[in-house]
Amino acid sequence: MVNYTIMSYLRNFTESIQQKGVTRHLLFWIGIVLLTIPQNVLESEEPFLNALVYKICILIPQISASYFFAYFVIPKYVSKKKYIVSLGLTILGTYFFAVLARALIIHVGEPLVRTPPFEKETIVEIITQFRFLLLHYVAHIYSTVFIFLAVKYFMNYKAVKEKELLFTKEKVASELKTLKAQLNPHFLFNTLNNIYVLSLENSPKTPKSIEKLSNILDHVLYRCNSKYVSLSSEIALLENYIELEKLRYDDRLEINFNNCIEQDGEIAPLILLSLVENAFKHGAGEDSGSPKITIDLYNTQNEFKFVISNTVATQSDRLERTPIGLKNIKKQLNLIYPGRFELQIDSSSKLFVVTIILKNK
Repeated sequence: MVNYTIMSYLRNFTESIQQKGVTRHLLFWIGIVLLTIPQNVLESEEPFLNALVYKICILIPQISASYFFAYFVIPKYVSKKKYIVSLGLTILGTYFFAVLARALIIHVGEPLVRTPPFEKETIVEIITQFRFLLLHYVAHIYSTVFIFLAVKYFMNYKAVKEKELLFTKEKVASELKTLKAQLNPHFLFNTLNNIYVLSLENSPKTPKSIEKLSNILDHVLYRCNSKYVSLSSEIALLENYIELEKLRYDDRLEINFNNCIEQDGEIAPLILLSLVENAFKHGAGEDSGSPKITIDLYNTQNEFKFVISNTVATQSDRLERTPIGLKNIKKQLNLIYPGRFELQIDSSSKLFVVTIILKNK
């Protein structure tokens, strides 16, 4: 019982630390100090207080170098394969942090622990001691930087795996619900009924309508198993869906689909289809007047933007849709695009507009 209590406490303590990024970083650097000060004392046989002062002086460039490489050089240049710039920044950064470490020890640390008078190197002398800096400071600084990077990327790898597992569980749990929401029986019934009527009239639209429905089913049932699909395939899906929905309406429905694609990309499947279906359901389907649906889609190197607007028949219809239909879409966006999306909802007396903005990697 005691062992179980201890293990439970340790587990809760560990989880609490993992959830608090600042606490994690503080504990890491405190651990570095506690592990290295005893070694400094044994090697130099100097008082603990002196060792602590020198350690803090060297710790400042160690911390600066760690965050410089972890949050600037690696994500902005190494990960984007800009190796020449990365090498240049590494060389400059190495030299700068070595100079910083030496300057802090000479001009901050030693005045605190040594009894004057004593000679001090000038900043110019420190800057020009390339060989001395390389032999005495670079390895000392980088040993800590490598430990920091190893711990950071291990934690990030674990977080990514946990997020992927959560996404997989969510996907499996909501797969049937998603298919029903995106391609509900009501749509299939109306489409098949419309195709049946076209066939009785020997309409030349019949083969084309069957082909579009077949393409939609193929895409939804077999091509949406991955986390992302090509943007061009999603656009084709929307176009097929729109053409089949237009069979239900006469010329009173006005629909405009504009897309400006500088380059093809990837997008989470079926999210856009959900918005288009809602526009038909709550716009054209409920408006007996002259409904209008407008879709604008843009994709650049840095940003994807999707804007869909539709006229609405009643105030209650608009209010019902906001918390229910879009709540599930926002949940999917949070899982797939954490911190990289905007979901905007604008509502007036006669118009309902939804905007999705995704930041491309």
